[in-house]
Amino acid sequence: MKKNVIVGQSGGPTAVINASLYGVAYEALNREDSFGTVYGMINGVEGFLADHYIDMKSLEQSGELELIKTTPGSYLGSCRYKLPEDLTDAVYPVLFEKLNALNIGYFFYIGGNDSMDTVSKLSRYAEMIHSDIRVIGVPKTIDNDLVETDHTPGFGSAAKYIASTVREIAVDASVYDNKKSVTIVEIMGRHAGWLTAASALARKFEGDNPVLIYLPETNFDQDAFIEKVRTSLETTSNLVVCISEGIHDKNGTFICELASDVGVDAFGHKMLTGSGKYLENLVKERLGVKVRSVELNVCQRCSSSMLSKTDHKEAIASGAFAVKAALEGHTGKMISFKRREGKEYILDYITSDVNEICNKEKSVPAEWINDDGTDVTDAFITYANPLIQGEVIIPMENGVPKFAFRK
Repeated sequence: MKKNVIVGQSGGPTAVINASLYGVAYEALNREDSFGTVYGMINGVEGFLADHYIDMKSLEQSGELELIKTTPGSYLGSCRYKLPEDLTDAVYPVLFEKLNALNIGYFFYIGGNDSMDTVSKLSRYAEMIHSDIRVIGVPKTIDNDLVETDHTPGFGSAAKYIASTVREIAVDASVYDNKKSVTIVEIMGRHAGWLTAASALARKFEGDNPVLIYLPETNFDQDAFIEKVRTSLETTSNLVVCISEGIHDKNGTFICELASDVGVDAFGHKMLTGSGKYLENLVKERLGVKVRSVELNVCQRCSSSMLSKTDHKEAIASGAFAVKAALEGHTGKMISFKRREGKEYILDYITSDVNEICNKEKSVPAEWINDDGTDVTDAFITYANPLIQGEVIIPMENGVPKFAFRK
């Protein structure tokens, strides 16, 4: 009897997380000789525990599966459900009883760091009880902070959005050249500054805006920042500064904490916002120039209008490769990207031990940040530029994007 497949999505969505879902579903649905039913978890593991799932075959029959490819967000819905560290907790046998009741042999989970933690725990529990269910993680995160992979699906499209939007902001800021102004752009990034670093791709020439870029990989000094803004205004009258939401001082205090109380999410992570507004007020107070702050916020991860073709293609391929890897007997693995050496951008898809990935973060290398922590080097540009290449045609209806919607 052929085993069935189940796939879910978890954590914050990206512009291409559904492309990965498409890759898994399309590959599995078109291997009828190897698989039975292909199920989709509604709202991840948390939803599955409440018996919420769908048969993905119906999406293929209705044509909805093709629309999923270019739909942002998480089509199946997401969750931020953290499985217990203790593998003897009662939730594990309940979960596996539900999987066995559906004759599941292959479990695919699309997500970031916390999702890979789920893959690790489920695969270890399966091994502990001698279950033959194969558990595979498919990476996604705009933050690009997963280890053991060159980059992650979602980062390229978010980087393209940031580079394009920052370039638009810079052009808009430059129209009045007779009065000094500062525009501060706050970009997502708690501990890793990959997204903020991508703002450097907005530059048309050396010395162009954004002139200053601050990442959380270095300590942020307010006095040094003000002085840098002051001197930069001498040569660039309409200054654009890009900062990560997670910039912090030498004591580890987030800059946004200086302005307001910061709550926490379900995983205990501080919810960061307000660094740009705090620095806006600081510049206004210290320098007395016109200043505004812009928080890109959720648009960084939900924009389909600036999908990177490279990112989109790789997201689909990673989902399909996960299915092939599971068929070959892999479990407890995450699909990883390995970039070949040389000037030409060529990528290989491999599997990596998920236990070496979860609960770790990949930072922007120190050598890719300049000495005073106000910019990135050419090495980052060389790394990131191939990831934002190409455009994807989005189906349109009545002048707006046509997306897949789960009924």
